[in-house]
Amino acid sequence: MKNFVIAIDGFSSCGKSTVAKALAKELNFVFIDSGAMYRAVTLYVQQNNIDINDEHAISTALENIHIDFVPNPEKTQILLNGVDVSDAIRTMEVSEYVSEVSAVKAVRTAMVKQQQALGKKRNIVMDGRDIGTTVFPNADLKIFMTASPQVRAERRFAELSAKGEQLTMEEVKENLAHRDHIDSTREESPLRQAEDAIVLDNSELNQVEQLGFVIQLVQDKMELPKA
Repeated sequence: MKNFVIAIDGFSSCGKSTVAKALAKELNFVFIDSGAMYRAVTLYVQQNNIDINDEHAISTALENIHIDFVPNPEKTQILLNGVDVSDAIRTMEVSEYVSEVSAVKAVRTAMVKQQQALGKKRNIVMDGRDIGTTVFPNADLKIFMTASPQVRAERRFAELSAKGEQLTMEEVKENLAHRDHIDSTREESPLRQAEDAIVLDNSELNQVEQLGFVIQLVQDKMELPKA
């Protein structure tokens, strides 16, 4: 029997991972955070002092990068060469350069291959920027999430502040705008809404309302009994 694949794409800090995790838990699917994979590659590049503009060096480094996901009751751990980097990849330092690293063709090719392999093994919910367009163009359900720039900045600022990072709201807004531009204009798998994706603008929705909206879509697709 074919595995069921749910693709959730959208801009940075619009709540993709939050919805995807909750949905995966509700359906007993596996949640895959594709963005974490690109963040892990970026962290490796930074830790090993590789020039962020040297595409050849970054491509070569991929041979030494091994990323694994380890599910547990609290949260899914992201392992980079056997080391838990779940928190390290969420810093502003990584956020500043993850879009540049993600735009490298060899990086996207390698990560997409890994992501597609994961989708062949189990029912999954995967979030990212090119899941419904490049990774799983035939996904069973595609959702494109968005929110107003102000709401996204407020959410990201709150997230970083809670972790003790000292940043201004303006710095957060500039970072998001920078990432949006690179993600949307890069040559390899740019961020865009798939033609058959359903748009979820959650600017005015709380997490419960968002999850309810998505579960309704899944129930309709899978013809599951409604609660």
